[in-house]
Amino acid sequence: MKISIITVTYNSEKTLQDTIDSVLMQTYPDIEYIVVDGNSQDNTLNMIKENEPKFNGKMKWISEPDNGIYDAMNKGIKLATGNIIGILNSDDILADETTIEQIVSLFEENKCDAVYGNLIYQSNGKPVRHWKSNKFRSKSLHFGWMPPHPTLYCTKEVYDKLGIFDSAFRISADYDIILRIFKNKNLKSIYSPKTIVVMNQGGISNVSLKSKLLKSKEDYLVLKKNKINPPFLVVFFKNIRKFYQFIRARKEFTSSYPPRIH
Repeated sequence: MKISIITVTYNSEKTLQDTIDSVLMQTYPDIEYIVVDGNSQDNTLNMIKENEPKFNGKMKWISEPDNGIYDAMNKGIKLATGNIIGILNSDDILADETTIEQIVSLFEENKCDAVYGNLIYQSNGKPVRHWKSNKFRSKSLHFGWMPPHPTLYCTKEVYDKLGIFDSAFRISADYDIILRIFKNKNLKSIYSPKTIVVMNQGGISNVSLKSKLLKSKEDYLVLKKNKINPPFLVVFFKNIRKFYQFIRARKEFTSSYPPRIH
């Protein structure tokens, strides 16, 4: 079973090598790695070219202007030839070398359409937020539940049936596609209780108060689009869940926390 991992880049020279290394270290052999670059002006493109031979013909990349991160992700999905598709951002790493092997095993054992798990945000090598997904239940979406998008792996058929990212949204298109997937009662998802991705603190939705307000506004519009009611209350619950993720990280981890980047 082939798995396609998509990384979107733009001026990512500071973090991209760790992302690439975390893919190269995977024990699962049948990985197609796709890098979609937005015409970076730093050393990103040289890094992509330097790493390409390490994938032994299993890496694809393009570099051209795009209309935002979701447009770039859509390009990657269209290039993907794997049975399973996942997205690994250019400042994220796979938690350990068996992550993809474990994900594929869950697909094979459960004959499911999607697999998702937990995510850790880190800052300066220390965990600051633990996004623990938990098992999906039918009413979860009405209480602000969503799995961290970087941990979500879907079959290619899911995108064929439900469509790709709605690039009209600047920040919340990942939430939109998650709602489309999980409200569909014909799709089967499996929760892995393991940490799948370690992410560096940041991201477009967390860089400023303006971005956070735009995120809440877009979340509201996404909820209305997908008829998840009541949208105002769901956005409130969603933000409360995020706050608790910071509290959980403080309780669960100590200074000895060892993310396995290399």
